[in-house]
Amino acid sequence: MKILVTGGAGFIGSHIADACLKAGYRTHIIDNLSTGSISNVPRDAIFHQLDIRNEAVERLWKQEKFNILIHAAAQMNVRKSVEDPFLDADINILGSLNLLEAGRKNGLQQVVFSSTGGAIYGEPQYTPQDENHPVNPVSPYGITKRSLEHYLHYYTTEYGLLTVSLRYSNVYGPRQNSEGEAGVVAIFCEKLLKGETCIINGDGKQTRDYIYVDDVVKANMKALGAKTSDIYNVGTGVETDVNQLYRYLKELTDSDAEPEHAEEKPGEQQRSVVDASRLASIFNWEQEYDLNKGLEKTVSWFKTRIKEKK
Repeated sequence: MKILVTGGAGFIGSHIADACLKAGYRTHIIDNLSTGSISNVPRDAIFHQLDIRNEAVERLWKQEKFNILIHAAAQMNVRKSVEDPFLDADINILGSLNLLEAGRKNGLQQVVFSSTGGAIYGEPQYTPQDENHPVNPVSPYGITKRSLEHYLHYYTTEYGLLTVSLRYSNVYGPRQNSEGEAGVVAIFCEKLLKGETCIINGDGKQTRDYIYVDDVVKANMKALGAKTSDIYNVGTGVETDVNQLYRYLKELTDSDAEPEHAEEKPGEQQRSVVDASRLASIFNWEQEYDLNKGLEKTVSWFKTRIKEKK
């Protein structure tokens, strides 16, 4: 089987590509390196520096005949989507359609899509939010992700393409870019270790469901080869507010710095936490890393990274 991982030079995509290679799949990567890094690309993967919106995508698909698409490439910054909803839609909708059209014409059998649980549901009517929770995204980013889920349903019903949408909560871990990608854990880690001041938007009481990247990768690998199409949450079911997250990281980095508070950002939810029991039931998936264990591994990686840069 031949797999194409989009965004495979980025944070989540590169970890997925590692796992695909380890499982024995012939693994290709598409990434335009706008936020990803060539250093993240696994040595044994075949890398194509290419934007998912480019017409060359179809030529590549005709040549390689990929069986499976793991679609992790995206404009993934919620705040940037608010500032520039046109760009967000261009990448996340039109770029994705470019991939799907190229694939369905050239033997694509399955898509595993990196959707969002953190931004797709909107403010919770109940918690944790399961897959039956009303979908009311409050950012263009969440809207584009939901749109792609609808398109995938269309490709399933019209062309028989198997599709699995994985609605991630807030993913964190090694390789997350503290500058080019969204991710408060990465931002706080880097600033605390460098002795810089962290900014908390609003009062810091907004909550998120933080899930370690290895558990997200495991969900992707479990979904490969699924015989049905469906949507699954990937999260821990545990809410942590930003103030508490900061305290955890402050202790792990041996910092005594206090954060500064700024105005809250438009399009930002106050609460988000998802229920992953469907994923656990169908695919025998289970969370391996709680927040403390995951943050320890993440801080350790950032410490090494900062030392290497000096």
